[in-house]
Amino acid sequence: MTDDTIRFTVSLPRPLLDELDTRITRRGYASRSELVRDLIRKEMAADRWRTGTEEMVGILSIIYDHHRRGLVDRLHAIQHDRYVHVLCTQHVHVDHHTCLETIVLRGLPAQIEQLALEIAGQKGVQQAELVRMGVGT
Repeated sequence: MTDDTIRFTVSLPRPLLDELDTRITRRGYASRSELVRDLIRKEMAADRWRTGTEEMVGILSIIYDHHRRGLVDRLHAIQHDRYVHVLCTQHVHVDHHTCLETIVLRGLPAQIEQLALEIAGQKGVQQAELVRMGVGT
């Protein structure tokens, strides 16, 4: 398969183009094309999340009190009992009481969202954030 690149023209009002160029500089992009490609990919992934018919990837980051009785066991049970594939986890000890964990998940969007909500709702979980990613494109 060849990766044909097609050039096309986009007309923008000056203030919008200035904002685009500011983002390019601020985010370290090499060109306008790179930023526009990323924005399109992000929007396409968001559409696929909303449709919910294909597997996607999510990264759930949580901060929790590991001294909370039974919390770690509940977190593990939730991860094992769902139809979401836990691809990997990373566990970091932030301080004596606090742990940060990232959980990379793959599955249907609704299933990933449900798992994230269930984990976020556990007593002792202080923060939880799900980053929704597409696969491919």
